[in-house]
Amino acid sequence: MSKQAIRKVVLAYSGGLDTSVILRWIKDFYGCEVVAYCADVGQGDETEGLEAKALGTGASKLYIEDLREEFAREFVFPMMRANAVYEGYYLLGTSIARPVIARKQVEIARREGADAVAHGATGKGNDQVRFELTFARLGPELKVIAPWRNPDWPFKGRADMLAYASEKRIPVPVTAEKPYSMDRNLVHISYEGGILEDPWREPYEDMFRLTVAPENAPAAPEYVEIEYAGGNPVAIAGERLGPAAIIERANQIGGRHGIGRVDLVENRYVGIKSRGVYESPGVTMLMHGHRAVEQLTLDREVMHLRDSLAPRYAEMVYNGHWFAPEREALQALIDEGQQNVSGVARLKLFKGGVWIAGRKSPNSLYDPAIASFEEAGGYNQADAEGFIRLGALRLKALARLEANRRRDS
Repeated sequence: MSKQAIRKVVLAYSGGLDTSVILRWIKDFYGCEVVAYCADVGQGDETEGLEAKALGTGASKLYIEDLREEFAREFVFPMMRANAVYEGYYLLGTSIARPVIARKQVEIARREGADAVAHGATGKGNDQVRFELTFARLGPELKVIAPWRNPDWPFKGRADMLAYASEKRIPVPVTAEKPYSMDRNLVHISYEGGILEDPWREPYEDMFRLTVAPENAPAAPEYVEIEYAGGNPVAIAGERLGPAAIIERANQIGGRHGIGRVDLVENRYVGIKSRGVYESPGVTMLMHGHRAVEQLTLDREVMHLRDSLAPRYAEMVYNGHWFAPEREALQALIDEGQQNVSGVARLKLFKGGVWIAGRKSPNSLYDPAIASFEEAGGYNQADAEGFIRLGALRLKALARLEANRRRDS
């Protein structure tokens, strides 16, 4: 991409060393205007002081967009309705944040009349894919700048970038390098890199921000009730809250009991195995509660079909295919089955564990009269005989074949 091809860029900007250096490098290398954009998806006070920093680095302006509510409502909740978990453990906190960030970036680029968007993701990771597939679907006319993949990118590591920041008087904090990288939003905090690249090494306890160590959690269990409507959590501990607020409240409750820590060596989309450590206390609780209400309200075959598709759905989210037609089609199927998933789950939280302690629903398909061992309840047990006989036909045929083979041998 020639330097002359770019007139104005909207850069996904955090204010850290990488995106600060990228902002100035893009401005100098392409000779273009750079608009900085930071999405608030629940990373706390990390957005403080960004405007002065961005303008001091060379941005023409900074957008700080509060996306917490739409992030929770339009991205996290649909994913939770699918019970999506990647490779058995990962609740997809970073993966699900990227499409909402990239969607707003496209909107700002069009508002600004920009001809390009840029991100600071490396060529080794998943985020480059998640950003750029979203750009392709929602803003195909926009050029994409990915400096870490640019052959003219001159920086090999942190030391080079710090020297450049000093030379250009870029206002980056002069702090010691963390022994790992961290990414935070409403759903989780993820940690990777540095000391965590040794999969045998246990993470430092002081690394965790959202959860206490399970062994230091309260000595008595806590029971919490979560209400669901149409598959979505709407109240927790008797308090009705909006989507973002209910995740935040669940994080507080689950965090004090050490809920939701995960240590995983996962398979990145680009083909690399990567060790990540995650803490997702709130969504861990909300997913357990959702399952509890589904146990009463979701038809057996609908549940089994959805569960068979959930790993594929999780791969779509992980691989950046949120806005792809296959994810949208699968979401429609899932959401059709979630209409009756309303009720209350009671969870027991204790020393890092979360257990279902009760569930109730006005839409319950559970009939204690039929299920009871003490009552007939309109269920004729003799009916099971024919059902079993039909199911056994193929097994008897197989047994006859095997007996004939033994006789003839």
